[in-house]
Amino acid sequence: MAAPARKTNWFAIWVSVAVVVLLVAVAGLVVWMNNTATAPDPVNTPDAAVINQETGAITVGDGAGTMDTYIDFMCPVCNQFEQAYGEAIQSLVDDGTITLNIHPISILDRASQGTEYSTRAASAMYCVAAADGSAAVPFMQAMYANQPAEGSTGLTDEQILAIAAGVGVTGIDSCVNDGTYKGYVTAMTEKTPVAPSAQGIGTPTIAINGQVIDNSSLPAPADLATLFP
Repeated sequence: MAAPARKTNWFAIWVSVAVVVLLVAVAGLVVWMNNTATAPDPVNTPDAAVINQETGAITVGDGAGTMDTYIDFMCPVCNQFEQAYGEAIQSLVDDGTITLNIHPISILDRASQGTEYSTRAASAMYCVAAADGSAAVPFMQAMYANQPAEGSTGLTDEQILAIAAGVGVTGIDSCVNDGTYKGYVTAMTEKTPVAPSAQGIGTPTIAINGQVIDNSSLPAPADLATLFP
């Protein structure tokens, strides 16, 4: 007696086909995502006498004491710090007491509606410092005088270039428009120290003679010199 013919399990076949199709689709999606993912910005290191390429600091003055400030151009507290302490800090630079090390970093890109304002502005400061180191502080001050609100799109590259021109720096259009130092800003931001009572990187972060301090421990502007006996 002949054995009965085996029935074809079409359900199992179609399930297998569906699984294969799904795996192919997932693989294709992964390839597409990898190909369309935004490539990281190249790390172009600014080359200028006033820029410490290892730390990212833009140095001002040559005093024995050091004050490091880590700033974000979208940060309103950084602006408040500049308004309160800027003149006192500059006096310590001018009388030879300190060397000021300014670190333009980027932690608030999320607050500029996708325009990466913090990174663009910090990159532009490196463009300015590389072109004319003496214009770095005036540029920083002018950027704060024109600081956009958190949550806005920030200043455009054209507006940043106008601010640079206002402090005497021109010829950096391609540097600013191309975001030449954006990758460098990102790399230097990752090196930012954390204040003793903070949970992570914040701005402004202040270091006195290489020691990071809590901002609340800063004396009044008139007494700032007491930190550098």
